[in-house]
Amino acid sequence: MNGRLKTAPAGSTTAGWALSLPALIAVAALLIIPIGQAVYYSMTNWNGLTSTWVGPSAYTTLFSDPTFLRVLENNGLLLLAMPVAIAVPLAIAFLLHEQIWGWKFFRSAVFLPTAISWVVIGLVAVRFYALNGILNGLFSDVGLGFIKTNMLGNTHQALAALAITLVWSQCGTNTIIFITGMAALDPTLAEAARVDGAGTLRIYWSIIMPQMMRFIQFAFIITVLTAFTAIFSLIFVMTGGGPDYGSTTLEFYVYQQAFSQSAFGTGALLGVLLFVLVAGISVIQVRLLRAKV
Repeated sequence: MNGRLKTAPAGSTTAGWALSLPALIAVAALLIIPIGQAVYYSMTNWNGLTSTWVGPSAYTTLFSDPTFLRVLENNGLLLLAMPVAIAVPLAIAFLLHEQIWGWKFFRSAVFLPTAISWVVIGLVAVRFYALNGILNGLFSDVGLGFIKTNMLGNTHQALAALAITLVWSQCGTNTIIFITGMAALDPTLAEAARVDGAGTLRIYWSIIMPQMMRFIQFAFIITVLTAFTAIFSLIFVMTGGGPDYGSTTLEFYVYQQAFSQSAFGTGALLGVLLFVLVAGISVIQVRLLRAKV
């Protein structure tokens, strides 16, 4: 090439842009324009028919609202359940990977909740946590009848019930992700560690865990996205966001503001904040795990 890099002919560049144009138009129509409209309407007083420009002061007003701060706190507390939603499936996946007795049955049993809709899970959870439900029945059967809880009717316990249900429902998905990751690992490393006298826990912590970081990263992002943007049906069926906004998340608060109170401008504002929050958490988590890797 006589020391020179060949450049693509002008015609091929034009053809490339022409072929990419339909995809660019689709992205603009379905993604960029709606996001821009959401940002615009987030700074208006919009009731669905007419809108009045408010400006960036809409954001400062929202952050001074105690109800919004309570909802934001709920999201933060729900985020505390994410390590459990990762650690439990990771341990289960390791046991299944070791092919313990009955591992095929347990693999199917763990994956079963993934095939159930959020509405069905919510209905089961309501029956489980009710005052005269399964949980209190179990306490009574083991001699702990004095522990009588009504988690869904308690402002401080409703969110805990929601988090436990979320962790259980995500267990199957994350377990399958981790089993797939462990099946792709190099088995010679673990075998060499066993020859050197390393125990099962040592192999798990020092050999398997470092190689699983990219799968943990993926599962964490999926779980956070699910917790923040995909459990509307679960909250609607289990608690309706109550009592006293005790289990209302940003996702559900968007519905309450926009469709229950016709405050579509506030709903758009909450949607923008939810998008920024989830994107920020995902970026931070990716950077932290990438640094560890």
